[in-house]
Amino acid sequence: MLPPLRAGECLHERYQIIAPIGQGGMGCVYQAEDQRLTGRLCAIKEVQEDPSLSPEMRQQAHEQFYREASTLARLDYPNLPKVSDFFAEGDRDFLVMDFVPGRDLKTIMDEARQNGEFLPEADVLKWALQLADALIYLHQQDPPIIHRDIKPSNLRLTPGGVLKLVDFGLVKTAAPDERTVTVVQGLGTAHYIPLEQYGDDTGGTDARTDLYSLGATLYHLLTNEPPPEAKQRFLRPNSLKPPRALNPGLSTRTERALLWAMALHPDDRPPDVATWRALLTVSAEALPEIDGQTVVVRPVIRLPRTTTRLDRTLMAVAGALLVVAALLTQLR
Repeated sequence: MLPPLRAGECLHERYQIIAPIGQGGMGCVYQAEDQRLTGRLCAIKEVQEDPSLSPEMRQQAHEQFYREASTLARLDYPNLPKVSDFFAEGDRDFLVMDFVPGRDLKTIMDEARQNGEFLPEADVLKWALQLADALIYLHQQDPPIIHRDIKPSNLRLTPGGVLKLVDFGLVKTAAPDERTVTVVQGLGTAHYIPLEQYGDDTGGTDARTDLYSLGATLYHLLTNEPPPEAKQRFLRPNSLKPPRALNPGLSTRTERALLWAMALHPDDRPPDVATWRALLTVSAEALPEIDGQTVVVRPVIRLPRTTTRLDRTLMAVAGALLVVAALLTQLR
């Protein structure tokens, strides 16, 4: 990986670097000042080339970045930072977005946990509705945009109380043949991604992938504990504790809504975020049951049918997990 840019460096003859504010597997995120619009702060996401790729693959990745950056630049929604520019310098691509002031939800949650407290359910649900609205907007684009990396540290609360989904690092757009195309290669954060995301890049993810991550994020915010990884849940079906077992003050309605969003198989989740959002305003009794048991008791884990690309992806991931589990058992 190339070294980070230094404070004072100027990109694109316009953006002066102030300091790095984050780092990922493919580069850094910087706070910078726009020299053409004095006083305007922006966040610049750096995407470095993968040295393991062939020259042809690097060119394809570069062209793909430009296509998807153009898509992001057309987005305009209150809970998303505005993408204002994108360009390349040397072996790096750059995406310029509005700088969002405030604190991320992980920091806010960590402070509450250190004080022996839980975040108020009403506050978290208020944020959940804002996030759901942003995801509905993304998923309604043509083609739909799938974020794939929703987690507490990627959600920033502004001083005015507006929640912003700030990182587009793993965004995908659904192509006409229902495949998905990655803007920036990556996997996501293990506690918040569903099984189908491990089987990327051949069409395994869709809008329900973001719904799982939304549920897992809210689970963490409301219980102060991250949920077990989806792989662990597949191998140990009882590993996911009901949220009310960790935070007894939660309402039954919220618990059931979280667990429905976090069903292991996509077909066992709500069909879209709009359907799930509506559940937050209904009574707990209106939430569905799965195979005769409410999701709060024990989410059903069923094997994929292998009749669709998504099911075949899930079957491959599940088979690999079972092989690993068997090998580990024999080595003990």
